[in-house]
Amino acid sequence: MGIAVAKGRYLPMSARKIRLVVNLIRGMYVGEALSVLKFVSKQKAARLTEKVLNSAIANAKSKFPNVDVDNLYIQEIYVDEGPMYKRLRPGFRGVPRRIRKKTSHLTIVLDERR
Repeated sequence: MGIAVAKGRYLPMSARKIRLVVNLIRGMYVGEALSVLKFVSKQKAARLTEKVLNSAIANAKSKFPNVDVDNLYIQEIYVDEGPMYKRLRPGFRGVPRRIRKKTSHLTIVLDERR
């Protein structure tokens, strides 16, 4: 396992959309990944990923105060599907139609390259 782990649970976006952003930064150094996330076209997914990544960095700093943040890299990053919120909305002729609001769980594991 890595130095620090951060999890974002019940993020209000489908896992498929977040995976598009996550695949861009897999294996990168932390500073490089943060700069890539600023210029990604999927802004909401990038913002959610950036929050979890900053949390992982803070976890590494609190767990190991002498860790060098410049040597941290993303060892593992993956997105799982969370529960769906199911809602009803009127369709044609008042027939109820189901709306599924998808959520996802994002996990980031950081490690240090020496």
